[in-house]
Amino acid sequence: MTDLATTPKADDSSDERPTDDSTTAVIDASASDAPLQWAPAEPARKKKRLWLWIAAPVAVIAAGAVVASLVLIAPGTAVAGVPVGWQTAGAATDAIDQRLAETTLILGDGGPELTGADLGASVDAKALADTAFAERPLWNVTQWNGEAIDAPVTIDTQKTTEALRAALPDAWTEPTPASVAFDGASFVVTPAVDGSGIDVASVEKQLHDAFVAGETSVTIDPTATVVASPATTENAQAAADQANAMLGNAGFYVGDERTVPVDAATAASWLTIAPDDSGTFAVTADAAKIQPLVDTLQPLVDQAPANGTVITNSSGDVLRTTIPGHDGRVLGDTSNVAQDYAAQLASGNGAYALPVEVTPAVTTKLERLLEVNLSEQRLYLKENGNVVDSWLISSGKDSPGQYSPTITGRYRINSHHDVQTMSSGAGEDGSGYWDYRVENIQWIMYFNGNQAFHGVYWHNKWGTKQSHGCVGMPNSRAKQIYDWAPNGVDVWIHT
Repeated sequence: MTDLATTPKADDSSDERPTDDSTTAVIDASASDAPLQWAPAEPARKKKRLWLWIAAPVAVIAAGAVVASLVLIAPGTAVAGVPVGWQTAGAATDAIDQRLAETTLILGDGGPELTGADLGASVDAKALADTAFAERPLWNVTQWNGEAIDAPVTIDTQKTTEALRAALPDAWTEPTPASVAFDGASFVVTPAVDGSGIDVASVEKQLHDAFVAGETSVTIDPTATVVASPATTENAQAAADQANAMLGNAGFYVGDERTVPVDAATAASWLTIAPDDSGTFAVTADAAKIQPLVDTLQPLVDQAPANGTVITNSSGDVLRTTIPGHDGRVLGDTSNVAQDYAAQLASGNGAYALPVEVTPAVTTKLERLLEVNLSEQRLYLKENGNVVDSWLISSGKDSPGQYSPTITGRYRINSHHDVQTMSSGAGEDGSGYWDYRVENIQWIMYFNGNQAFHGVYWHNKWGTKQSHGCVGMPNSRAKQIYDWAPNGVDVWIHT
């Protein structure tokens, strides 16, 4: 039998347990002489900490809730009928896009069905989701269960039209585009004729309304509408007007001269006026049709220079052109003319400037002078200082009692008159030298006040002083200088 032997305090009725470093002696009764052996004491029991097992999970949950409140959208939030509460902005974006793509329109009772995806419908789902999260985060309990956020929906007009045409082909009548054609004199327009179809804007609105209402499928009544051709009458008329304006000045030019005109029918035969897919009319020209005319240009353009002659005075002023002159020209390289002209016609310009090399003309200047030598009673006609003709005249008297000399000096012809009546203005009673009146005096050219060159028919005393100050001569000679000396020609009267 084995008894437990305790320390002297073993009989203590206390229920205290030995501490971890206490020992217990084990006594073997059958071997009373055996030495005492000490057994290790039981380890002290650890105190239980249950609060750690409860508090740790609660803390994790609380932390997760805080994080979730910072990244999730408030419950009860809907974007266009799509519930996005308890979702991240990314998940909400996907949900909005998917719902719109699956929203179905039934075209009339029992009619064909088209989804948002079929219509190319789109919505800025990311922006809407970001707005929902920004305005209604989970942590903001005041925004829970708010009103639905509207979502502007757009559709791809072309894709929707194609889908509607395929679904309801009998609802469509094709429009007739406007056209432009040449009638022999000008380009004229055949007006466009409208067709009919389904109002795409109405379909877009009904898709939006169904989407916002949260309807996944809704029956609509397609609305008929007029379908106009993109190639409108107005666009066609504008193109015709532009082409007709070109026909009016079409041709090949040297400077401002339309050297080789192109008639309207020929120019029109080069042109095609047709609309593109957008309905914009374009003018195109065929260079191959222009080339045959380009091949004939050389003899029509080339010309030798023509020298001219002009009358001037001592100041170099050109008073009259007696022989018109013009520069010569030689047509340059025409290898690209047809192609360039075709491009120019397409841009709306029918006047093509030809490449030419100019050979300048020579202009002869004749500086003319009417010179009267009073001592000789002679008139000299001079060109560039050379006498070209001469004859006797009658100048003004300078004797006592009959003193009306032709005044010396340098002048210029200032006016021409083919016939006039001349009088002294002092009376007509014949009582004095200054009392005279002579009708039908011809070929008059004034140069100094009332003094003039003119014809005389009442005497033939040439070479003697006979006049009241004018330079007289036979009518035939007066007509000669009347034509020879334009206004501005120099006059020199001297002794």
